[in-house]
Amino acid sequence: MSEPLSTGPEALPSFLTVEEAATLLRVNRKTLYEAIRLGQVPGVARIGKALRIRCDALVTWPLGKGRDSALGSRR
Repeated sequence: MSEPLSTGPEALPSFLTVEEAATLLRVNRKTLYEAIRLGQVPGVARIGKALRIRCDALVTWPLGKGRDSALGSRR
């Protein structure tokens, strides 16, 4: 299991694993994988089979772009 992320932006690494990004966004890991698959997550880099997400793109990314978003609100 990975270490919990601290809340200060200066403490975050440049790239996050999907698990770390899901923890930061407070969403389920599977939900984040689905949003990545749909092309809704910025800053995603594939390194071999591994996915990494640029932290700065994720922190400045506005969530909830409507009903079609895997991470959007479902009312």
